[in-house]
Amino acid sequence: MFGDPIIKILLGALYLSILVAFFEMLGLNGIIIPVAILIACFSLRFFKIKTIEDGKKSYKRYDWFVIILFACILSIIAIPILIGIYGNIHFGVIFEPLGILIAVLLATVIGFLFNVSANKKFDVLNKVNDDTLIKVIRNENVCQIPKREVVVGDIIILETGEEVPADGELLEAISLQINESTLTGELVIKKTINPTDFDANATYPSNHLLRGTTVMDGHGIMKVFKVGDATEYGKVYEGSQIDNSVETPLNEQLDRLADLITKTSYAFAILIIVGRLIMYFTMAGFAEIDWVAFGSYFLQTVMISVTLIVVAVPEGLPMSVTLSLALSMKRMLSTNNLVRKMHACETMGATTVICTDKTGTLTQNQMKIYETLFYGLSDQKLGDNEVSSLIKEGVSANSTAYLDYSDANKIKALGNPTEGALLLWLHDNGVNYLPIREESEIVEQLTFSTERKYMATIVWSPILNKKILYVKGAPEIVLGMCNNIKTIDATIPKEKQKSDIENKLVEYQTQAMRTLGFAYQIVDDAVDYIKEGNLVNPDLTFLGVVTTSDPVRPEVPEAVKNCLNAGIEVKIVTGDTPGTAKEIGRQIGLWEKTDSDNNHLTGPEFAAMSDNELKKRISNLKILSRAKPMDKQRLVQLLQNNDHVVAVTGDGTNDAPALNAAQVGLSMGDGTSVAKEASDITILDNSFSSISRAVMWGRSLYQNIQRFILFQMTINVAACLIVLIGAFLGTESPLTVTQMLWVNLIMDTFAALALASLPPNEMVMNNKPRKTSDFIINKPMAKAILGVGLLFVVILFGLIQYFRHVDITSLSQFNVGDYFCNFFNFTRADSGLSPYELSLFFTIFVLLQFWNMFNAKAFMSGKSAFASLSQSSGFIAIAAVILVGQWLIVTFGGTMFNVVPLSWSDWG
Repeated sequence: MFGDPIIKILLGALYLSILVAFFEMLGLNGIIIPVAILIACFSLRFFKIKTIEDGKKSYKRYDWFVIILFACILSIIAIPILIGIYGNIHFGVIFEPLGILIAVLLATVIGFLFNVSANKKFDVLNKVNDDTLIKVIRNENVCQIPKREVVVGDIIILETGEEVPADGELLEAISLQINESTLTGELVIKKTINPTDFDANATYPSNHLLRGTTVMDGHGIMKVFKVGDATEYGKVYEGSQIDNSVETPLNEQLDRLADLITKTSYAFAILIIVGRLIMYFTMAGFAEIDWVAFGSYFLQTVMISVTLIVVAVPEGLPMSVTLSLALSMKRMLSTNNLVRKMHACETMGATTVICTDKTGTLTQNQMKIYETLFYGLSDQKLGDNEVSSLIKEGVSANSTAYLDYSDANKIKALGNPTEGALLLWLHDNGVNYLPIREESEIVEQLTFSTERKYMATIVWSPILNKKILYVKGAPEIVLGMCNNIKTIDATIPKEKQKSDIENKLVEYQTQAMRTLGFAYQIVDDAVDYIKEGNLVNPDLTFLGVVTTSDPVRPEVPEAVKNCLNAGIEVKIVTGDTPGTAKEIGRQIGLWEKTDSDNNHLTGPEFAAMSDNELKKRISNLKILSRAKPMDKQRLVQLLQNNDHVVAVTGDGTNDAPALNAAQVGLSMGDGTSVAKEASDITILDNSFSSISRAVMWGRSLYQNIQRFILFQMTINVAACLIVLIGAFLGTESPLTVTQMLWVNLIMDTFAALALASLPPNEMVMNNKPRKTSDFIINKPMAKAILGVGLLFVVILFGLIQYFRHVDITSLSQFNVGDYFCNFFNFTRADSGLSPYELSLFFTIFVLLQFWNMFNAKAFMSGKSAFASLSQSSGFIAIAAVILVGQWLIVTFGGTMFNVVPLSWSDWG
């Protein structure tokens, strides 16, 4: 928090206010005390503090801002001590530095507490267990050891359902299928030790298993060659921990705002010094200068300049921005966005590109039946006829998967994802597979293998009271073993419909669908149909084909459309095949018929290209397939180099480096712990639509921050100009330090809450993303700040002039004619402003700012300030608190606020 730009200049203003306070107490000698304290505190830089991160010790020097803050705190503590020693010092000198110190502490502490709260919620989602037992062969003995004790050279035995604990090379693989979705996004990858079956296009070698992946089917034995951070999983995790120090758009804007405030305030301060010196020498003349009096005059001029610098700093801005972010952070949780890092609330609104993972983000990460083509089913609906019964029995009995019914709202498939999808399809058709499986006695079975590419089971069927052989597998293999096809009307020879079936399979392949063929055969007890792990003498009847896919989440197409309409580019980055990636892109409305290879790259092509080549290409890129984890991170960094604000979505370990590199990383609630650790926001409902809502929140929040800056800077422009005019007129500011603290700190905080509590505006999604070069104070804001600020100065200057020359004791005595007549009356008045007039001036000043808050609410909305008040209950409540607070201060503030009570007629 101490790195925030406004905090930096606020610390500077705090120290300057301390110098002013010590000068007012003890004159020039008093300034020596805070300077000496600051010099003494600088010695802390020679000491180092021990920190422990992730179990590792490190030593760091004290931050410069911490040292300056510590020196300021010690100096403020010294003020009441000096008051006690000297006794004749007014206690009010402590209010200004104390108020600014409170502003600094509140801004940093509030942000810290909200981040701690978010991390506590996040930790509930993230639990890692390294005590899982692994079967290994050591010293020719099979034993079990904890996962964390696996070392290079270990021989590991893996079975269905187990997680791979390290990277290794396969020594044996029996029907081995691996879920690599955490690393590549692919749910089922076939692994083998047969070189002829290796997939040349696979992201990782076909005979390698990787840490963090899961055995879905079959079993195998592997030899470990990498563990810990050396594994692919470890490299990804390590990449996710690198601090890329990407500057957020809001921080960049506040840096520029801080720079503007600093330069402007120093320019005004120099103007005061030069102007007052010219006035002094012009009026006194060089020949008659009293150099002692001049020294006092010069010090007074410097202190006025310092006061103006302090007034120019918006003390309430850091805390108000923090409160706005914190409030949005809390409210976004109700829309299933768990914000871990506060800046992400606003940064989402500046996003120009979303790089999204496919599996689990755009899709459901669960295989389901996309389409069925059983030639004996009318309208593809199961009934009570013989064909339906054969299909039900074939799917139920010829399977090794199960369904978990423990959560009726979310039934899970256990085992092979494709077989699980078939059982879910039965469930969706009102069929429970389990009674059918239990009634169908298994006589013999061939489990699925990547070599055979089919599974076969012989059961005693209660349907026909005969033995039936059920076969499912690759359609071309199953069809090749068939002689007939089961249709609605009859059983026909295969040749009559073979070409139609093959054409349909080609059509499915172009859509990147996974297909599965089904067949059956009534078997004779006297004949062997399974020998040496293969079917023999098959005379199968073809039932049909089903296609499986990881379906797109229902809300994704609309959410992607909203993002595209909002001017945000969407790019799919996946480890899956080009065909599958393009099909998913087509389904969500991203990949169009007019798109070509210019809009698509594969991982190997991407890796082979130079950064300069890619910078020219990535603007048109829509899909990056067969991508490795570090490819996604490189893409994010290249986009950032092209001045894009990048958000990355993902749920797998493979997404972690990119999640960390992006300005905003969005992980899914059921994603891996590594992905969630690297992200800034966790989408609890795994819904892409929550991402578009986060963009709406971010843009609305940025507007609210702009509105608050408009509100605050208008106050500061008015206050600075009043101090500047007073400096040249030789009069003191009618606003005391404590009054300005009420306006700049307390009232501004309430105003920030009021503006931050405004509901998000869906209309912001019709706008294009703002440019990173755009200043947070745009031209309409600058005009409003200067215009309204000058209007306030004119009104307030007129009041000062009026009160200097006309004594009033009630607002009912106010005369508009006298107000304008005395506007340019610069004759010396016999007396200054009375306590009543000062109280009235202070109240009018606050009410002008109160009106300015409504003015800020209406800014950029195109509506009246009083529009939608019924939906802004928080805004109305805080506005009421400000009015009541002002009445309490004027009525009971007394000498502390230099006020006297106003009558009810004045308030009326």
